[in-house]
Amino acid sequence: MKNKLFFILTIMVTSLNAQNFIGDWKGQLSVQGTQMEIIFHISEKDNQFLTTLDVPMQGAAGIPLDKTAVNGVEIAIAATKMGITFTGQLKDNTIEGIFKQAGMDLPLTLTKFESKLPGNIKLPSSNQELLTLRNLDKGNYKYKVSDYFAKPKASGFKLSPNGQFLSYREKDDKNKRHIYVKNIKTSETKRAIEEKEELVRDYGWINNERLYFSMDKGGDENYHIYAVNLDGSNLKDMTPFEGVTASITKILKDQKDYIIISMNKNNKQVFEPYKLNVVTGDLVQLYENKDVKNPIQGFEFDKDGQLRGYSKLLNGVTNEMYYKNLKTGEFNLIATNNWDDTFAILSFNYASTNPNEAYIMTNLESNTTRIVLYDLENKKIIKDIFSNPTFDVSEMSLSRKRNWEIDNFAFEGEKYEMIPVSKLYKTIDGQMKKAFPNKEAHILGYDDDENNFLVIVQSDKLYGKYYQYDVKTKKFTLLFDLMPQLQEADMAEMRPIKFKSRDGLTIYGYITLPKEALAGKKVPLIVNPHGGPQGIRDSWGFNPETQLYASRGYATLQVNFRISGGYGKEFLRAGFKQIGRKLMDDVEDGVKYTIEQGWVDKDKMAIYGGSHGGYATLMGLVKTPDLYTCGVNYVGVSNIFTFFESFPEYWKPYKEIIKEIWYDLDKPEEAAIAKEVSPVFQVDKIKKPLFVIQGANDPRVKIAESDQIVTSLRAKGFDVPYMVKYDEGHGFGKEENSIEMYEATLGFLSKYLK
Repeated sequence: MKNKLFFILTIMVTSLNAQNFIGDWKGQLSVQGTQMEIIFHISEKDNQFLTTLDVPMQGAAGIPLDKTAVNGVEIAIAATKMGITFTGQLKDNTIEGIFKQAGMDLPLTLTKFESKLPGNIKLPSSNQELLTLRNLDKGNYKYKVSDYFAKPKASGFKLSPNGQFLSYREKDDKNKRHIYVKNIKTSETKRAIEEKEELVRDYGWINNERLYFSMDKGGDENYHIYAVNLDGSNLKDMTPFEGVTASITKILKDQKDYIIISMNKNNKQVFEPYKLNVVTGDLVQLYENKDVKNPIQGFEFDKDGQLRGYSKLLNGVTNEMYYKNLKTGEFNLIATNNWDDTFAILSFNYASTNPNEAYIMTNLESNTTRIVLYDLENKKIIKDIFSNPTFDVSEMSLSRKRNWEIDNFAFEGEKYEMIPVSKLYKTIDGQMKKAFPNKEAHILGYDDDENNFLVIVQSDKLYGKYYQYDVKTKKFTLLFDLMPQLQEADMAEMRPIKFKSRDGLTIYGYITLPKEALAGKKVPLIVNPHGGPQGIRDSWGFNPETQLYASRGYATLQVNFRISGGYGKEFLRAGFKQIGRKLMDDVEDGVKYTIEQGWVDKDKMAIYGGSHGGYATLMGLVKTPDLYTCGVNYVGVSNIFTFFESFPEYWKPYKEIIKEIWYDLDKPEEAAIAKEVSPVFQVDKIKKPLFVIQGANDPRVKIAESDQIVTSLRAKGFDVPYMVKYDEGHGFGKEENSIEMYEATLGFLSKYLK
């Protein structure tokens, strides 16, 4: 009896010890002086222990390990193919053991913790499942995914203000894109900014001695602004505030060590302006934004850094423009308009003796935005400057050197149009058209003396080449071919299209056609609705996505449906409260037009998109369940109700605007529509396969949006592959993640379209 009781107690103790291993464990490995966090997630299923591994520094998460054995207080974990083993012993809330890999025996103490990974970590597909999906993209293809989505070896060229230095990004063998500065005369080059674990999202010149750059954490969009000398010294985080996002409002050319930035430091919902010394880091707040219910949403500073005006959002939907009386210093209301009207200061007219003159972009008395010269004190238009009857004017540039002469205007129609005005720009434009026929050439920047210009040359078949243009010699010098591996002759044509919607609107868009389609063969179609949706549009030019799909024999349709930007305010407004409804009608009408042209096989069509495009993918499968063969949802909204509830703090002042664009959930009739066009409530209508992709740290479309649709469809018995990257946000920024995503997408499309 004693022996039997002892045996039962032993089993119970062993079982209890085994249960103590279940959970999340983390520890630090010291590898050649580098501290590397290792995380094990241990679970039990059908009396078997399962373990996955995360290595945050390497952006790896959810790596399945093939062996987990527990014996009393001892555990052994192994990943045979990776040559990894860990053996340890349970002691209270720690596991002390040895981590072995590549001939190294490294001490590792694991501590139990509650995993903070966003979302339901049990939902994402395993690495092996996703690898199986990726391997379905089989064929004798000339180009790999990496040929389109590997970052260029060099990119992001910029001239210093004095024209003596050229900065650029250069990628190393670990896919880190550091920023270098080259002395143009001596060719001496130094690394100014080292990209480490986090991506350098943006960078530029502050003055001739100092650069800025911005970074967030894992795609959370809480951007910090950093400044550094050209040789990499005196690196400072200028906005070292947790949970705060900062952006540059103005670089003060005549106060070389100062810039004006915007931050939501005092209240996460609103932004306020600060003057920042980029050498010392000293901050001076320039104005308070106290009224959260009626916040200031934009500040207008002149070239000397003086606050001259601001715009306030009243009751969530009305814009008020205030302008400073230069005699009294008081800010007076000069314009009131609806939130979706445009009345914005492009620049003060520094060439005029009247300090109250400004170039204004407006559509208050027109459908499309135009540029006028305006007297802000007397509140009247002095003269019309430039407009287009069909498309919104988007740009105007002035010459600081030549007493603020107008250089050019620009708008985007079917293609980008630059209209030169000044003698210099007419000369440069003529030289560009002569040197690069049938291409688009864009001026990216120039030095303060306007001797050297940076130009990028692109087309629908050319990713881009950087040139330096010498004003004196009128010659272009090639700096870098961004994607030399992609030959223009192999690339597909992107063709502008336009058609009538079922209710009579003229809709513009683009079709990228592989050579097979041009030869008369009907090819599979990928329908690619854009993100936003409001104010965003697709454009003509080289698109790595559509070119990748064309390389596999797919055509891609991009429709600038109602609510897209650039086509006037009436076209924009035609899409309000029509998300998931008439916007989808426009996409479907585009599909019908494409089929009628004889380019595509109507029985082999997929829908794919990101953000609103991901939502449109889900709605396409709901609204027209027989139209598409399959769909790919990339960071897309699935539930309008939870989407609204999870807005970032700095979106909340704009909630009334979002209600006007989407739906007002406080009104029962609109809430009912929102439910009808929330795919998660309509999963019974989805009949076709779906692939879901999500960045875990996405602050705009939270991971819960993807978790919901995956859970709902799997409950119906659907096999839904689900890719989650725990070091990404709203769209993948890291090269290796992007390549993996497109490989898996191609595999999924191949499974159902070929």
